[in-house]
Order: sequence, then structure tokens, then C-alpha cells
Amino acid sequence: MNKNRILVIDNYDSFTYNLVHLLQELGESYEVIRNDKFELDYVQQFDCILLSPGPGIPEEAGLLLDVIRTYAASKRILGICLGQQAIAEVFGGTLYNMPKPLHGVASSIIITDKDEKLFQDFPEDSKIGRYHSWAVNTEDLPDSLQITAVDENGVIMALRHKQYDVRGMQFHPESILTENGKKLIENWLK
Repeated sequence: MNKNRILVIDNYDSFTYNLVHLLQELGESYEVIRNDKFELDYVQQFDCILLSPGPGIPEEAGLLLDVIRTYAASKRILGICLGQQAIAEVFGGTLYNMPKPLHGVASSIIITDKDEKLFQDFPEDSKIGRYHSWAVNTEDLPDSLQITAVDENGVIMALRHKQYDVRGMQFHPESILTENGKKLIENWLK
């Protein structure tokens, strides 16, 4: 099996190295770089881009938005938490501040797109770990994005771009609270 060359963009989050651990377990080749410590053309050499979680909002996350704008049409991208929020914003979506932040909360997931590759052979009764106070708005979600999973209240938990190989998860596959999280990363890399 060919290994992917993966760039992990670290948005200054402690969970980044939990994601790296999953890549190590899967035998993948990767490099980790902080969101403000590289030039955009550096990304060209990689096949896949993994956008880590992080504090704050996408506009405060270094080159995060520019990476998505520049490489969405040509690279496989997966955004986790802040990464999903950035994907939504790049394609015209908006965020909202949740009434009650969810930090270290296990939730159920409802898969709304049974054909979504991230969720192939993923047990639907799996719990997911959430650590966020912002979420992607459903009301003005652009036509270019497809919701692939929600929580029990309809909050977007995963989405994908309809044309590009760009996906996001609001929850953390690398969290101990997420059951079968490694399967999600493995599916992304197929």
C-alpha cells in the first residue's frame, strides 16, 4: 500500500499529538508544522493536509484559511474541530457561539450521509468526544458543503465538500472519548 505524505497543521493545540499518534499507529508518513511557521508553497509537496483542533476562531489561526483556499481543489484535506470551522468559513459558511460550551463531553452521532467514506464500517452507536464552544451554522450552510453527521440536537458533527476531497469533523477522533476514532482517520486516508 502506498503511504500518503501528510502535513499536519498544528493550530497550537495539545490534541495535535494525539492525532499524530493515530498516524503513527497507521504507519503513515507525516510532518507537523505550526500554523504560522511556514510559507504556503511549502504545502505543495504533501498529498494530504490534516488540520488540527485549536483555540479561538479560524481567523486567528495563522495560515489555516489560506491553506484551505489554496489547496482545497488539489489536496485531500481533513479538518478537526477548528479545522472543520475553517473549512465551512472558506466556502461561505458561518459559525455561532454555542449557548453552552462542550468540553470533554461524549455524545451520540447521527450519520446523515450513509455513503460518506469517513463513516464506512464505523459503528453508528459509537460515542464521540467533543471539546468546542463554536459550531457551523446549519441555516446558511453553502450549497457546496454536505452535512454528513449531526448530534442529537442537529449540530453539525461532520461535513464534506461536494466537489473537492475536503472533509471536516467537529468532534475529536483522537480523543479517548471517541470510540473507533482511528477508523475515521484510516477511512480518510483510503
